[in-house]
Amino acid sequence: MTLSPSAWKKTLLALLAAALIGLTIWLGIGPSVALYSAVRTDFVVTVVATGRVQAPHRVDVGAQVTGPVVRVPVAEGQFVKAGTVLVELDAAELNAAVRQAELAVMQAQARVRQVLELQVPVAEQAVLQARISQSNAEAQWRRLEALQQRGFIGIAALDDSRKTVDLARAQVTVAQQQLKTLGAGGSDRALAQAALEQSQAAAQAARVRAGYASIRAPVDGTPISRNVEAGDVVQPARVLMTLSPAGRTQVVLAVDEKNLRFLALGQGAVVSADAYPLERFDARLTYINPGINAQTGAVEVKLDVAQPPLFLREDMTVSVNVEVARHRDAIVIPADAVHDGDRDSPWVLRWEAGRLRHTPIRIGGRSAGFTQVLQGLQTGDQLAPAGATLRDGQRVRPMASVRAQAGSSP
Repeated sequence: MTLSPSAWKKTLLALLAAALIGLTIWLGIGPSVALYSAVRTDFVVTVVATGRVQAPHRVDVGAQVTGPVVRVPVAEGQFVKAGTVLVELDAAELNAAVRQAELAVMQAQARVRQVLELQVPVAEQAVLQARISQSNAEAQWRRLEALQQRGFIGIAALDDSRKTVDLARAQVTVAQQQLKTLGAGGSDRALAQAALEQSQAAAQAARVRAGYASIRAPVDGTPISRNVEAGDVVQPARVLMTLSPAGRTQVVLAVDEKNLRFLALGQGAVVSADAYPLERFDARLTYINPGINAQTGAVEVKLDVAQPPLFLREDMTVSVNVEVARHRDAIVIPADAVHDGDRDSPWVLRWEAGRLRHTPIRIGGRSAGFTQVLQGLQTGDQLAPAGATLRDGQRVRPMASVRAQAGSSP
C-alpha cells in the first residue's frame, strides 16, 4: 500500500512523538527541585529558650503592729531607697505608750539620785554617830572599870557599862552595812540601777514599737504589688507590698531536658525582651537546677545580667540564645534537609548525577534552623528538602541551590 505525502508526514510525526515519550521515560527526567547546598563556615551552636526577668529574691513588706492606715505615699513601679516610708499607720496610741515609758524612766532616775544624794550621806552620818557613841561607851566603861577596881562601885554597874559598849559596837556594824548597801556594788544601789535600766529598756521597746507605725523599705527597690489603701486596718503577717530589690538581675528559663547536655556554667547568652525585640543585652549562665520537672520535662536555668537595660522590668518575657559551642570550619546544612534528625540514624537525599541518593550522615550541633554535619557530606553537596515528596533514586532537575548561611547567633 502506497501512502500519500500527507499520510507519511502524519505517520512520521506520530513515530517521533512516541520516540520522544519513550526517551523521556528511559531517561527518567523528573521534576524541578530547589536544592540546598552544604557549605563550610564557622558555626555557633545555641540553645534557644523563653524565660522571665526576675530579681534574686522578692521582699514581702508587712505590718508588725495592728492599726489603721493613714497614708500610702508610694505607688507600684516607683523606685524607692532603703528607709523610704511605704505605709504609715496611726501612731497615737503607740506614742502615748512611749510617753508613759519615758516617765517611768524619769522616776527610776530620780530613785537613783535619791540613793546617791540623800541616802548615802544619811548612812555616812549614821556610821559617824554610831562610832561616836561607841567611843563614848568605851570611855565610860574604862572609867567604871577603874572605879570598880578601887571598890567605889559594884560589879553590876560595870556589867551594865559593858553591855552599852557591845550595843554601840553593834550599832556601828549595822550603820556600816547600811552604808555598804548604798555604795558602789551594794544591793540597794544595784536595785535602783536595775530599775532604771529596766525602765530604759521598756522605753526603748515602746519607741521601737512606735516606729513600726512607719513601714519602711528595707532595701533599695521597686514595689511590684500593693495590697493596701488609706483607711484599711492592717494586722501583723499580712503582706502589704512586694518589693523587687535593686541590684543583680536574673533571667529564669525552663530549658527542655534534651538540651541539658549542652549547658555549662559560665556560658554566655544574648537576651532580647519581647517588648523590645531590637534591643539586646548580654547574660551569663550561673545556675542549673539539679532536678528535672517531672510534669514538663524541663530544667530550670538562671542567668545573671551584669548590666540590665533601663527598660527591663520584673517578670518581663524574654527570649534567650545561650551559646553552648562554637565550631570553626564546619560543614553546615539547613535543618529541614535532614530526615530522622532526632533519631539514631539521620540521613539526607543527596543529588548526584541527576538522581537523589539516600545518604546517611552523622550530625553535631543544631542551631537556628541549621545542622552541623560531622560525617557523610562534603562542601558543595546538594540536598533535597526533607519535606518534599521525593524518594531515593528519583531523577530530578536541580533549580538554583539554596546555600546555608550560618555562623552567628540569630
